[in-house]
Amino acid sequence: MEQAEIKNVLTIAGVDPSGGAGVLADVKTMSALGTYATGVIAALTAQNTRTVTGVLPVPAAFVAEQLETLFADVRIDAVKIGMLGSEDVMQAVAGSLVRHKAPKIVLDPVMVAKSGDRLMPDDAVAFFKENLLAVADVVTPNLPEASVLLGREVTEVSQMHEAARELWQMCGGKTAVVLKGGHAQGSVVHDVLYDGASFYDFTGARVDTKNTHGTGCALSSAIAALWARCDDLPRAVELARDYVAGAIQTSGRLSVGGGHGPVHHFARLEKCFL
Repeated sequence: MEQAEIKNVLTIAGVDPSGGAGVLADVKTMSALGTYATGVIAALTAQNTRTVTGVLPVPAAFVAEQLETLFADVRIDAVKIGMLGSEDVMQAVAGSLVRHKAPKIVLDPVMVAKSGDRLMPDDAVAFFKENLLAVADVVTPNLPEASVLLGREVTEVSQMHEAARELWQMCGGKTAVVLKGGHAQGSVVHDVLYDGASFYDFTGARVDTKNTHGTGCALSSAIAALWARCDDLPRAVELARDYVAGAIQTSGRLSVGGGHGPVHHFARLEKCFL
């Protein structure tokens, strides 16, 4: 019996040397979920599990060159966009994706740090809304990021349906919204998918751990990889949440730094090699 062709998935994001977030985490996630991962580097960082000490943006022209060279040779079946940084890089990425008619674009709006600090100034947020939300097929904000995008506080589970609908409208009615509720209080984590026609609610038990570095990267990458494979967005979101939950639950087996540690991207594959 002939096996199905493996899908190629692209991540466009920054590099976290500790491997918990950014392109390295995306590549691990996409690989663990049975796709072939490709990556375009939009920024370099100096960081570990405790802190970020520096960010070095990649020139927009070189980001564009990476994309053009990749698309000239490799079929891309889905895309995940993470931290891009500057407006010129955002513009270069959006232009290339539109030009090459890239499919199944999942946008993770990296706007707010775990500390609560804003990572994107107001003028860049406006540019982000106009140029990147317009090209995405799915956007995956957490509650603080939804608050920035909407210009009002979204903190409670009871607000999530309304916020997801407003975000969908903000995106021009073509971009599905996966609103992540991990920042809300309670022992249950509630996420919402709204595709313009239906709400899909997903819940799961909150795991008591400090190893949550890069969970947003893992989820958005997992959605891109699984959507490339199954063509069913609600199912891809459901499976992506299951994957990330398992990666968080087994993260205690890792020993990476002394701060907010990474999740265990390859937990489900360990038994295959022993």
